[in-house]
Amino acid sequence: MPWNEWTDGIAKHKIEKLNLARDGMSLIFETHRLLLKPILESNLNTLHSIFINSYVRKYLCDDKVLSLQQVKEMLIESQKLFDERRFGLWFIETKDEKEIIGFVGLWYFFDEEQPQLVYALLPEATKKGYATEAATKILEYCFNELGYQYLLASCDKPNLESRKLAQRIGMREVEERIVNGNPLLFFRVERL
Repeated sequence: MPWNEWTDGIAKHKIEKLNLARDGMSLIFETHRLLLKPILESNLNTLHSIFINSYVRKYLCDDKVLSLQQVKEMLIESQKLFDERRFGLWFIETKDEKEIIGFVGLWYFFDEEQPQLVYALLPEATKKGYATEAATKILEYCFNELGYQYLLASCDKPNLESRKLAQRIGMREVEERIVNGNPLLFFRVERL
């Protein structure tokens, strides 16, 4: 291949990366009390610390401790999803304290045709309405910007907090499945 074909490809790739960085800035969302920011590779250790928190992993990870490498692979996939589809995982950060208290996002589970809503909060941030606020913002983004006609979420049947959150944002229970020996509930909300 001629030299200019190589350099043209590199230059084009750099331009695309710059555009993605610019587009990524528009994917920072603000609510009354929160900022939702796409999780970057430089945030690997912070995301890992959330995933290995015993409260978070109890239901989200079937109580398994994820390795740093597993979380890194998820982060790489999240960045790819942001680049290609304008969604992935966002940190939930409080505006006043500028503290990362969890994450929210859209993620492919169970071979569904579109991603599901996913969320996790550190225990000290629960019961304050933060998860509802963050999930509502992502729901609005799905319907108003991504053009989805519906959104799904799932949680372990014993996870009462996640079940209540799904209901608070207008979701209704539509299915129960056994996955890896655990009963999961599936929720759905339609675009109005």
